Amino acid sequence: MKLKICGMTYEDNILEVAKLQPDYLGFIFYEKSPRYFDKTIPKLPKTIKKVGVFVNDNLDNIKTKIKTHDLQVVQLHGQESPEFCNKLNQTDIEIIKVFSIKDTFNFDKLKPYEPYVNFFLFDTKGKLPGGNGYVFNWDILKNYTATTPYFLSGGIGLDSIENLNSFFKTSASKQCHAVDVNSKFEIKPGLKNGKSLTEFKSLL
Repeated sequence: MKLKICGMTYEDNILEVAKLQPDYLGFIFYEKSPRYFDKTIPKLPKTIKKVGVFVNDNLDNIKTKIKTHDLQVVQLHGQESPEFCNKLNQTDIEIIKVFSIKDTFNFDKLKPYEPYVNFFLFDTKGKLPGGNGYVFNWDILKNYTATTPYFLSGGIGLDSIENLNSFFKTSASKQCHAVDVNSKFEIKPGLKNGKSLTEFKSLL
């Protein structure tokens, strides 16, 4: 199972976490986020994909950030349309489209996006576009029948390991590509606890 660590902010911490060799590191380019990234990403191993997280941003700004930071992946965390994803899809970059889940979810709404995105990401619906620290009911994913792989997100921490291992044994996890962690491993917004992440990765 691949690992994405999102909401990185501090250079020394980015380099510390990069030593764990996660598959993805996420940088949030949304000004209202407490994890807003407005610095330069330090040089990272090529095995780690840099993910830029955007919320209802415009295409030109996203393209600028892709070029400036040499991003390999764009994560769209707002109400971006399938048409918008199609335009971005022409920029030779992987696209993750996020959908938030609470108690129920209609997976039919994903169909128009499938031709234009590489992955979906399922997060917990909350006050913020992400990083709310709550887990949604993963049983809902039993109803996911699409072939597009997805990231599992939303309040995942060290205390989730047992539930994750149980989930990975179910048919609902068939298309699960990666686990996405953020707020449950923070000392403060944007600053990750390397020791806890090391333990989590060893158990995943």
